[in-house]
Amino acid sequence: MFYSPINGDVKCHLCRHECRIAGNKRGICGVRENRDGKLYSLVYGKAISYHVDPIEKKPLFHFLPGSTSFSFATAGCNFSCLHCQNWEISQLPHEKKEILGMDLSPEEIVELARKYRCESISYTYTEPTIFYEYAYDTAKLANKEGIKNIFVTNGYTGEDALREISPYLDAANIDLKGFTEGFYKKVCGAKLKPVLDNIKLYIELGIWIEVTTLLIPGYNDKDVKPIARFLKDVGENIPWHVTGSHPEYKLLNVEPTAPESLVTARKIGLAEGLKYVYTGNVPGLEGENTYCPGCGTLLIKRIGFNVEIKDFKAGKCKKCGTRIAGVF
Repeated sequence: MFYSPINGDVKCHLCRHECRIAGNKRGICGVRENRDGKLYSLVYGKAISYHVDPIEKKPLFHFLPGSTSFSFATAGCNFSCLHCQNWEISQLPHEKKEILGMDLSPEEIVELARKYRCESISYTYTEPTIFYEYAYDTAKLANKEGIKNIFVTNGYTGEDALREISPYLDAANIDLKGFTEGFYKKVCGAKLKPVLDNIKLYIELGIWIEVTTLLIPGYNDKDVKPIARFLKDVGENIPWHVTGSHPEYKLLNVEPTAPESLVTARKIGLAEGLKYVYTGNVPGLEGENTYCPGCGTLLIKRIGFNVEIKDFKAGKCKKCGTRIAGVF
């Protein structure tokens, strides 16, 4: 889906890279190949990983809290993040020149989600855009069964592709990895502006979104205030997850994010006017909990993936009646 033939080459429109791919070559993602002027997905039906996860692992805190989500991925990614935490599978087509995966059809995925009583299916671990056709067919089937669909994404899906799947997509967690073009180019192999445009497009399409920023000391920790201001301008109800990083993949020369840096980032986000700002990857910090923006009452208590519903029912604070943004 989403390509144009050009004199033997093809122009892929699936993601914002808009790769022009010569004959017998692949796009940046490493899993879409030009064969005789036709673009083929090499990962359709080839799941490299699947698990039943708590929804909070996505992370989604305002979408069916306490539920489980059947989560899966294929190999490949259209980013090349130096700090990727799933690089063994996301970069497999580049590092090993291999595309691995077990046969798992969309029908089987939906059946497994039903078997394990998952309220949603998450397209995650790697970038779901690169296995779009697989995700699209699965999402349509899940939708018919009343199962929600979630993208955990870098936000680089092409506009037409995002609009096409939007009737079946209920929520997304979007990585906003930094707030400078230099960071995106150097660390991720991508551009910032398309991600910002897509965050706005998700809102326009009525898809519930939450945003995650992994704080990397010395790389993007100066971007906290600009990111908070951008998100506030887009929508003050967007939950923002500021999470801790650790040395990984090709970015081994950095210290783990200090817990106090996450606490400070959360305070900045709240001071800029965001209603819901969370800390992540450091269990036990106060920033894991959901508080009522109206009266400050503790609504949902979290420690890691353990969730306890407090003064909260039917999307409202029990004490003051303030409606909490999200899908509950």
